[in-house]
Amino acid sequence: MLFTKEIQNVINYENWKKVNQKLLAKMLSEYMYEDMIHPTVLSKIGVQGEYEFEVSENKKYCYVAEERFFDSFDVKWRSIEIVESGERRNVDSAIELLVDIKPLIGMSAETISHLIKEMNATLIADAHLLEKDSKTSEDLVNADYALLEGFMDGHPWITYNKGRIGFGYDDYLAYAPEQQKEIRLSWIAVHQNKASFQSVSHLNYHDLLAGELSEQERTYFLGEIKKNGKDPSDYYLLPVHEWQWKNILIQNFPEEIAKKQLIPLGDGEDGYLPQQSIRTFVNQSSQKKHHVKLPMSILNTLVYRGLPAERTLVAPKVTEWIKGICENDSFLKEECRVILPGENASINVDQRFYKGIENIPYQYLEMLGAIWRESIYTYVEEGEQAITLAALLHEDHNDHPFVMSLIEASALEPEEWIRQFFKVIMDPLLHYLYQYGTVFSPHGQNTILVLKDAKPHRLAIKDFVDDVNVTDQDFPELKGITSELKHVLRTESPEGLTQFIFTGLFICHLRYLSNIFVNHQLIDEETFWSLLANSIIDYQNRFPHLDERFKLFDLFQPKLTKLCLNRNRMVDYGYSEENDRPHASEFGKVSNALARFEKSNLV
Repeated sequence: MLFTKEIQNVINYENWKKVNQKLLAKMLSEYMYEDMIHPTVLSKIGVQGEYEFEVSENKKYCYVAEERFFDSFDVKWRSIEIVESGERRNVDSAIELLVDIKPLIGMSAETISHLIKEMNATLIADAHLLEKDSKTSEDLVNADYALLEGFMDGHPWITYNKGRIGFGYDDYLAYAPEQQKEIRLSWIAVHQNKASFQSVSHLNYHDLLAGELSEQERTYFLGEIKKNGKDPSDYYLLPVHEWQWKNILIQNFPEEIAKKQLIPLGDGEDGYLPQQSIRTFVNQSSQKKHHVKLPMSILNTLVYRGLPAERTLVAPKVTEWIKGICENDSFLKEECRVILPGENASINVDQRFYKGIENIPYQYLEMLGAIWRESIYTYVEEGEQAITLAALLHEDHNDHPFVMSLIEASALEPEEWIRQFFKVIMDPLLHYLYQYGTVFSPHGQNTILVLKDAKPHRLAIKDFVDDVNVTDQDFPELKGITSELKHVLRTESPEGLTQFIFTGLFICHLRYLSNIFVNHQLIDEETFWSLLANSIIDYQNRFPHLDERFKLFDLFQPKLTKLCLNRNRMVDYGYSEENDRPHASEFGKVSNALARFEKSNLV
């Protein structure tokens, strides 16, 4: 029987109970935030209260939680108990809560069935992380960018964050980021009448290939094409992931294989590590080679992790546009020294039958392609270290935060460290928003903090093609944008554009970072958010000519639309297969903590 040793080592009752209790606390916290559940406050001292959530006439969940800004809650996982038919017991099942709330929130049978599968996969992964090599946060302070990613535990907000529907347990052990196993990418040849190659102006296909493959590899792969009786000059070579090849490509491109329009070539020589997104791979054999983004048609968090065809096609043009803004703006280029790892080249391959079907589920248009993104290592200078923002939320097996170890290594006081952090990340994001009506999606994976001596030093932003959005207002700075880019990039109203920073950064990342600072007595909550407000005001004081745009994209308005990620899957969207990727659900309003900080009160 396969995997008995792995299962028995990892899934023991103590581990299972702990990961379930932690996930339960996260579920209660986030479902309260998203207004899916409404517990009763039994007593309260300051921000801490005792809560009771009744799920039936004879059953209720009792726990301690602390109120946080932005209408949020921090549920203490050790405090959760169930009272059922008068008997009090400890909890050991997150899925029990899921089943209990099904009738209360109107979850369908189809949705909860799929969700139980995703929750169990998440819990298994959490158990693996619990058993993972116990490096302390202090040990990780100088860890390599790609290796550090393998210690992260996934999306901080989405409760089913490692569902990975499509992976078997063997795939999990082989390909999950937390397993930190190097893989070799497979390569195929696709006839040029089936594929489209795009690149930035200073790079062509042959130069790209020469940079990614050794001469020996190129000679071998071209020889394989000749062995199939075809002319190599008629084909593009591109990498594919082994999982995608055996689970998706063979089944969906058999005609192309039969006609030798798609020819399997074999594995490349370089080793790659998967990152948290699962579909992005960092070259470990030669770190300055491109990071490679490949479609992996598994369902994880809200979407299938494919490569949308229309966005893959324009990736290099988006790169040139985003970089062009920076090149011509002295604040971004010389003061912020923002790093923009470009998506330099892409190949897209459509399946001809799917492409012609109206309203086809989107994942069938995202199955085969590749994007080559500049390596972060090509930008990092002597003494600098790159980490994703997501890394700042990591806590080791002793519950010691990684960010606390960074602060200790920096010799800065926590307040000064976070003040520098806010300046480093906010200045470039605000400048793109206010000056150019353009936003990134600055969540924990897209946003890279570059440290120097463990201090926040400068910012890198990646993933332009999926997550760059522009204003629907008539900004002269956007006059030069081509109709092709306009067609692909999402155009948003002022609040919609503001949401990418408000929800994407403040709600999706900083409220969890604030929790860490509060729970470990580094900085109180009021100070944390006042320092963020201060950084925004500092930027606005620096650029007073943009005053009308500060009002247009108002980060200090008292309430904004509440965007919900768990509600999207659990109540609104479920697991239906639509022709567009699901977007965050809108439900009510969220109180903006920044509204409490008047300019005159900031220090």
